[in-house]
Formats: sequence, C-alpha cells, structure tokens
Amino acid sequence: MGQEGAQKRGSATLPTTTAPNGGSRSGRSLRTGNRQIQKTLNNIKITILCGLVTILVLRGTIGFGSLSSDNELENQAIIEETNRILAEIRSDKDPDDPEDDQFQPTINLNDTYTLGAKILNWDEERRLWLNRNQDFPNVVNGKARILLVTGSPPNPCDNAIGDHYLLKSIKNKIDYCRIHGIEIVYNMAHLDKELSGYWAKLPLIRRLMLSHPEVEWIWWMDSDALFTDMVFELPLSKYKDHNMVIHGYPDLLFNQKSWIALNTGSFLFRNCQWSLDLLDDWAPMGPKGPVREEAGKILTANLKGRPAFEADDQSALIYLLITKSEWMNKVFVENSYFLHGYWAGLVDRYEEMMEKYHPGLGDERWPFVTHFVGCKPCGSYGDYPVQRCLSSMERAFNFADNQVLKLYGFRHRGLLSPKIKRIRNETVNPLQYVDQFDIRHSGQATSN
Repeated sequence: MGQEGAQKRGSATLPTTTAPNGGSRSGRSLRTGNRQIQKTLNNIKITILCGLVTILVLRGTIGFGSLSSDNELENQAIIEETNRILAEIRSDKDPDDPEDDQFQPTINLNDTYTLGAKILNWDEERRLWLNRNQDFPNVVNGKARILLVTGSPPNPCDNAIGDHYLLKSIKNKIDYCRIHGIEIVYNMAHLDKELSGYWAKLPLIRRLMLSHPEVEWIWWMDSDALFTDMVFELPLSKYKDHNMVIHGYPDLLFNQKSWIALNTGSFLFRNCQWSLDLLDDWAPMGPKGPVREEAGKILTANLKGRPAFEADDQSALIYLLITKSEWMNKVFVENSYFLHGYWAGLVDRYEEMMEKYHPGLGDERWPFVTHFVGCKPCGSYGDYPVQRCLSSMERAFNFADNQVLKLYGFRHRGLLSPKIKRIRNETVNPLQYVDQFDIRHSGQATSN
C-alpha cells in the first residue's frame, strides 16, 4: 500500500489561498530564475565548445605537427559530436519561454494559483440564461442533460499500439453516449500549463461548465476507462440533493483516511456554484513544481498508505473532504454499482458474467465501468506488464462491443479476437428484431 504518513492530520496545511487578481502563478519567478541560470550555463558550454572547435580547425589548417589520416578522422568525429551537442544545447528551450527581448512581468511569490477570476453568482446567471434560451433546456425528454468529458495528450503515444487503444477507448465512449443520448467532448489541448498530468481535467471541467450552461451534469472519465455495461443508466434521481457523484467507500474515507478511498477516474459534477467553489478550493494544490511537490508531502503525511510522490488530484480531493467537512454535504460516495471498476478483478470473469448474468446490472455481476488503473498503453511506463494490460483492454473492449454488435446480429468470435461472426438472420422481420435486441428500447437486457 506504500508508506503511511507519520504526521497527524492537521499538522500541516496546504497553500489554498486564492490570489485577488486571479492571474498570478505561484513559483513562476523561481522557475524563471532557474531558466536564466540554465541559459547562462548553456552559453558557457557553447563558448567552451566553440573554443575546442577553433583549436581543432587551427590544428588541421596551420599544422601542429603531421596528422595521420586516423587522427583526421578522429578530429572530424569530435567536430561532428561537438556540433551535435551545440545544436542540442541551442534547442534545449521551453517552447513556452518568452523571447529574450520580450518583457517578463514581475510575479509576486506570495500569490497562489487560481483557475480564474472568482465567480460568485453562477446559479443565478445560469438560471437567467436558461430562461432566455429555452431552445437549450437542461432537461431533455425528462432526463437531465449530461456532457461526458474525456481526453488524451496532444502528442502521439510512445508506440502505435497505444494510439490504437485510445481509438478503441473513444469508440467505446461514443457508442455508450449515442445509445443513451449523452453529449461527449474529447479534449487534446492543455488549457492551463500549470495544471498538467492528473490535474489537467480541472480547468477543462470549469471551462465546460461556464461555456455550456445548458448542461446539468459534467461527467469526467479517464481515457483508460471503458464502459462495459452498455445498458446501465445513471440513476440521476438518486442524486437530486447532491452536486458531486464519485465512486468510493465511506469507511476508507472517514475512518481509515485512505488515499484510495475515492477514485477520480470517473465522477460527475453538477453545473452549479458549489462545483465551481470546490474546483477553486481543489486546484491550488496542483500547479507543477514546488507547490505540487510540497503538497504531495502533506498528502503523504495525512493519508493512509499514500506513497511519497507529488500531489495528485485524487489525494487532494480526499484531503479536502476529510479536513473541510462542509464539502461532504453535497458529495455522494457511490458504490452500489461500478462507476469505477478496478480491472484486475473483473476482466478474467467476463465469461462467467455472460453465462450467469446480463447487462443492465452495473455492479460486480456486470460492471458498468472497467478502469485500467496502473496501465499506461500510451506511455512508456506502468505498474503492470504491457502485454497483460493490452490483452485485458482487448477483452474489455470486445465484451462491451458485443453488446453493441448484438443489435446488428453479430458478435466477436472471442473476447481476444477482433473478428466477428453472424449470430442471427433478420432479413424477414427486421423491426421485430429491433424491438427485441435494441437496448435503446429495452429497460431490461436479455442474456448474451
């Protein structure tokens, strides 16, 4: 489980005070100073290397003794290597750094990070907007409007197979959203350079709330999570008095204060002032650099089992909820179905599930979401062997895809096979088969 914090809760505090101007960034002056030092060191390196090149060239042209052909080749290799290093040094620049001749504003180190200017009356503004724009209702056919949000980095994966599984992941989400009338956003842009990695979802969620007032719920889902119950629907009426829905376990959260008590790989935010306020309180722990590293130490000291690493969004949320109890009044910790289902205990049971149960249950009998925590098919590292992750993701994808293909009279030949086979002939009475097999018209699923 990792290292357990030795300090008692409350022995340290996180820097969560927001800046009054909403535009300053904590620690940016420090990073700017570091870049200046790095540039100075690079200039010194360039000077030394240029001197070396000059000596070698003079040696070859005016003759410091007779040079053999082997020495000439050796010198040429040194010159080529030197030029390569010079090019590397000159290219070792953050693309986001300002040009040398641009004015660099002074940053107050006492200011801390904010997502933007503080918003105080979003509920009222949104209510007025909905009244003025009745063509964009927040409830459609009796269902609250949901926007599913997911994404991936803007660059290609480290290997082609990673891009392939990202494609399968978004195809899986599009299928679920199409069936259930949910809108979807796939993001590949870094909206805030300070909040990278785990934290990139926070500014994105905030922007989507403000730019889509017609959406009642924002539903974040990691790219490594797949819908594996294509019939199950969120029981939104269950959450009428809550503004956040997240998979977790109250005992782990409140009694054990565990860093895995909740999972932020799949959760819902209501589009309201409360959610904006929570994001404002959550985000200051995440700016990359010293702030995130110091916050990570505090989280490790206060959350059971948390290893020592920089602050992540999941640990930070747990810390907020157990230290500021006022937030919990509007948070629904859900575990009656798998809003997040840990893949290692599920993928090997799919055949058993198909034999005994049917889609629409959403729990351990037929998991709603299978989340591949610890697998990094797009990256060069992970907590599990790559092949195990890829084969498990293939099984999960095909397990879900069979539920979609069933409408068209097909299914995969096996959970590890991309090939499909026909399972029925519906050319005589096609509409009869639509009524029987289309999960859009069936509240109860039939067994596979």
